[in-house]
Amino acid sequence: MQTRKGSGLQSRWATAGLMAVTAVWGSTFFMIKDVLARMSTADLLAVRFVIAALVMVVVFRRAISRLSARSWQQAVMLGMVYGLAQLLQTWGLARIDSSVSGFVTGTYVVFTPMLATLLLRQRLPGATWLAAVLSLAGIAVLALHGWTVDLGLWLTLASAALYALHIVGLGHWSRAEDAMGMASVQILAVAVVCTLATLPAGPQRPPDASAWAAVLYIALLAGAGAMLVQTWAQTQMSSSRAAVVMTLEPVFAALFAVMFGGEHAGWRMLLGGAMVLAAMYLVELAPQRPVPDPELGHHQL
Repeated sequence: MQTRKGSGLQSRWATAGLMAVTAVWGSTFFMIKDVLARMSTADLLAVRFVIAALVMVVVFRRAISRLSARSWQQAVMLGMVYGLAQLLQTWGLARIDSSVSGFVTGTYVVFTPMLATLLLRQRLPGATWLAAVLSLAGIAVLALHGWTVDLGLWLTLASAALYALHIVGLGHWSRAEDAMGMASVQILAVAVVCTLATLPAGPQRPPDASAWAAVLYIALLAGAGAMLVQTWAQTQMSSSRAAVVMTLEPVFAALFAVMFGGEHAGWRMLLGGAMVLAAMYLVELAPQRPVPDPELGHHQL
């Protein structure tokens, strides 16, 4: 007997897991900024995901071998989408302010329910749409100080659409028993995409010990670990609800900037963070009336 996503203790653990993932992602911003001063975007991403892929293939080789051919194909497609999103986002970041990049990337919270409706014909509750808009507004308050529409913005917007596609696809295809194998194959596909972007020279190694330390952290925790947790968590909740929880990333990024980067916790940070937290509570933690789950039984499609 199947239960709908978003119910029970497993859903609470999934929410906690995704929150931990966003905290890790938020902690990487100042590290990546520092390393990019000494490495190219493609080199950093390639080295990061090659390390993550090697570790996951070794640790989860049995889980990978148990995947069906169809699951392999699905994981490869998801990894390619995610890898391209990473490249577009980072290329865009080189051309626009990081605050604008954070906001535009966060628009996946709106793209996700739109794609879920268009591609999967899901009928989402009104609370999900309200939470998506509230979360987007919170990110805007948190991050925006004005922008110029240029190539960097369009690249980042395209990456947000791809992140949303990855979230929707992962929510539709992932199963709890295949989470480790699916996550590993996805990271392997991301590594291939990012390595191809370094051709013809190929990826260059981090230039010094501090760069290596940062790359290992973002490879193992923000790469391999985060993909594993996200893949499992999305077997327990709908893609649209996952997207709202994941918009905590810029909130954690701002928090780490205050704690370790010497930034001031002004009214924008406090109000924007409160709006994102309110959106997450609305869509995931508040008591909800039972509704038919449009994703029920989707693994049989």
